[in-house]
Amino acid sequence: MSSALPPLVQNPPEAPSAAEPAAHARALADFLRSHRRVFVLTGAGCSTASGIPDYRDTDGQWKRPQPVTFQAFIGEEATRQRYWARSMIGWRVMGHALPGAAHRALADLEARGRIELLLTQNVDGLHSAAGSARTIDLHGRIDTVRCMHCEARTPRADLQQRLLHANPDWAALHAQAAPDGDADLDGLDFSGFVVPGCAACGQGLLKPDVVFFGEAVPAERVAAARAALQRSDAMLVAGSSLMVYSGFRFVQAAADAGLPIAAVNQGRTRADALFALKVSADVGAVLASAVASLG
Repeated sequence: MSSALPPLVQNPPEAPSAAEPAAHARALADFLRSHRRVFVLTGAGCSTASGIPDYRDTDGQWKRPQPVTFQAFIGEEATRQRYWARSMIGWRVMGHALPGAAHRALADLEARGRIELLLTQNVDGLHSAAGSARTIDLHGRIDTVRCMHCEARTPRADLQQRLLHANPDWAALHAQAAPDGDADLDGLDFSGFVVPGCAACGQGLLKPDVVFFGEAVPAERVAAARAALQRSDAMLVAGSSLMVYSGFRFVQAAADAGLPIAAVNQGRTRADALFALKVSADVGAVLASAVASLG
């Protein structure tokens, strides 16, 4: 993933009266009312109300160490042991998370025929669970596991049972949930944690079917998203700081095409200078109110 990004902007344009939630919702509703084919890009801020932590603070900085890289996961058994131990504990939250207000509002907006495509950077599948159908999971889905040898895909819930069976002494541990479906389980010796292999081929190592840092987003997803962007007449960013280039590039493309862009996000983003409207408020509350007011 590239890091060639523009500098942060100190004073982005914002919706009127930052202390007035109703003003935010009216401004966003006016934007949505003016554009019938909206390309939506969502990020971690949409899922915090579902109990899934986000990655960055309001200044766009990491709240915790950066996620595991693809190279470390594939190349180091110790990294895989640590990852799957943390994932086994964190799955209690991720595997049972339910859609929040932001997911439901965007599903409603799609049902009204106003969304050309919803491109999500999240891997939790909550947009689909809320009913959104015109969706691309840019970074994949964490509820699916991929064998790196035979390419078999299996449900993450099935692997959870295998992990618990192979590591009964770890099952009683509890830890704070982390953004990638894992948990803040540190300071332990992971060398004895047993990571099952692929049940289909018996020899492949298992990886969440998501795009790790250092791994390329599948080209067909990018192409499909770009095609949808070309069919759109506006763009909405919801709950993303856009610090990762894989998402930011679509905002750049929209700006280059002259499309108006609105954003709902608490804190800075990398694209603040490109927005026609910036709403710094709770994404779920503002989206729900704005969509409901469309009538």
